[in-house]
Amino acid sequence: NMSAGRPFRGCACFFTDNIFVGRFGLHVRYRDGPQLRRDHGRALRERGCRSEEQFREVLREIEAEVQRRKELIHQSAERRAIISKCYKPKHPEVYTLQDSFLAPEFLEIVRFCTSPGADLQGLLSYLESFSDKRIYRLPVFTEEFCQAFVDELENFEQSDMPKGRPNTMNNYGVLLNELGMDEPFLTPLRERLLPITALLYPELGGACLDSHKAFVVKYSLHEDLDLSSHYDNAEVTLNVSLGKEFTEGNLYFGDFNQDPTPVPKYIEVEHIGGRGLLHRGGQIHGALPIASGQRWNLIVWMRSSAIRNQLCPMCRRKPELVEAEGFGDGFTEPLEEEEEEVPQTVNLCALG
Repeated sequence: NMSAGRPFRGCACFFTDNIFVGRFGLHVRYRDGPQLRRDHGRALRERGCRSEEQFREVLREIEAEVQRRKELIHQSAERRAIISKCYKPKHPEVYTLQDSFLAPEFLEIVRFCTSPGADLQGLLSYLESFSDKRIYRLPVFTEEFCQAFVDELENFEQSDMPKGRPNTMNNYGVLLNELGMDEPFLTPLRERLLPITALLYPELGGACLDSHKAFVVKYSLHEDLDLSSHYDNAEVTLNVSLGKEFTEGNLYFGDFNQDPTPVPKYIEVEHIGGRGLLHRGGQIHGALPIASGQRWNLIVWMRSSAIRNQLCPMCRRKPELVEAEGFGDGFTEPLEEEEEEVPQTVNLCALG
């Protein structure tokens, strides 16, 4: 996977920052024990980490997560090779995006956005908007596709294939690049969304989202019930409800992480099968516990190298680039002729 001929990279902060300590619901930065105690000791104590033994357990948990991250690229490539060779899909057709999978209303929205004179006001008449947080709901997939896709995911889940965790906060779900869905399904889906995101999120590189990370998460009573408050490693996120039958489990949204308020106002948004939410990756959000059933969601973190090459959204610093596999974390090496200084008025998508 390349952007204008340049391979994608990660940022070194992946190995030190935004490490989730599940039992205390806290994201931390980690260099070593004394630094952890200095920077996060008080927050850990406030959340119940009071004894030295508990602190040592937290250290062990963090060090295991750092080790997992260091082995991720190699292990992910290994899993993908095994899956590609040995896994027999139940619904091979769902691996390649077809117009028939997309809701007719979605295709109509894309047609509008690619028509002459399309503007934000016109687009908003097709979407459901939530508060002033720039969160929008739109139809994405047909019910038939959602059912076949979840059936395929369950088939994979029940197989003896190796499986990676979608991210540090979800234990149940599927990394879709390991199923081989990046090129035939997810890249075309991201490209179909570009005319929409260009109008909704121009300052986030909505017109030039050139990579993604996509996974499916699963919530059920005896597995992951809910999701703590967090923001995404993305410029724009698409979150599509795939089903199945469930109650409760609404999403909630707080502040934009770059514009916090003293008392954040939270809003709740319910899931509707086949419909997707578009939101800024930096919008603080989480998922409330489900009360019954099982909920599957497709999450696509969409990234713009033109934006994130200037500032990593996770460590808020100029990215320190490291080797990565596939789309990495959406960063690219600067071109030789690129200027260090960015002019004030500029086409965001022309930056790298």
